[in-house]
Amino acid sequence: YVKRAIQEVERELALQNAYLPKRTETPLSTGYRPELDFSTELEGSQVNYYQGLIGVLRWIVELGRIDLIVPVSLLSCFMASPREGHLQQCYHIFAYLKQFNRSQLVFDDAEPTFDNSYFHVCDWSEYYPDAKEAIPPNMPEPLGHGVSSTCYVDADHAGCKVTRRSRTGLVAYVNKAPVIWYSKRQNTVETATFGSEFIALKTAIDQVEALRYKLRMFGIPINGPTSIFCDNESVVINATHSESPLRRKHTAIAYHRCREAQAAGHVKIGWQDGPNNPADVLTKLMPGPRLRALLKRLYYWCKEPVPV
Repeated sequence: YVKRAIQEVERELALQNAYLPKRTETPLSTGYRPELDFSTELEGSQVNYYQGLIGVLRWIVELGRIDLIVPVSLLSCFMASPREGHLQQCYHIFAYLKQFNRSQLVFDDAEPTFDNSYFHVCDWSEYYPDAKEAIPPNMPEPLGHGVSSTCYVDADHAGCKVTRRSRTGLVAYVNKAPVIWYSKRQNTVETATFGSEFIALKTAIDQVEALRYKLRMFGIPINGPTSIFCDNESVVINATHSESPLRRKHTAIAYHRCREAQAAGHVKIGWQDGPNNPADVLTKLMPGPRLRALLKRLYYWCKEPVPV
């Protein structure tokens, strides 16, 4: 599918005596921000062509090219009124796909293990006495080998240069196989990193609960709670220590949502240092070497330290 898409783009460019860029290190040009592009607006058939390219790229992301999820998401914001610069960056992405065409998404059925020191254990019964996981009432009998699940989550605080909205990114695994990748701009403007990271953590819990519900409806046994890793230590402490008070009323919903999920026993939250958090790929644009190092960690469950 990807090869055919590249060929179609090259054929279209050849009609205009143009070609894809020869060398690309990242999906978008270095330093480029779509929201700051004020080039000439596209018209007529060019708008439709741009929308078609974005549709193709979205499907390529769904097929497993997680390294494109942020650039494609950023360019998708301009589907209604794209500009010439946005179209050129679409071509840049296809040139990147042509150059880096040997990516593999590995589905490893081995269960991961984490040291208990990652997670803080406390008694939540006083605060959320009725908390429990939603179990499908009509689920089939679980059969076969059980699976565990893991989720890494991150937020790019005030990442949009125009609206200053943050971006949530997460990747969820069943055993060591990535099954969910998610990147989306948040609906509100957060004044601090703490708020954007808490909202991202709440989104991760929503995704994890939906995944666990679906696995149960498939008749797949689930081993233990889902391990969720966040790289903001303040958020992890507030979410995992029952005595930790909420000092920001604005984040109260996310705060109680995350704590109640732990009280129900189906998630546990731990801290992961930022440079080694694979969800970083799903929140921001980054230089080529760091992008590929994090992708190696994300695709292959590699635990080697990632260069900053």
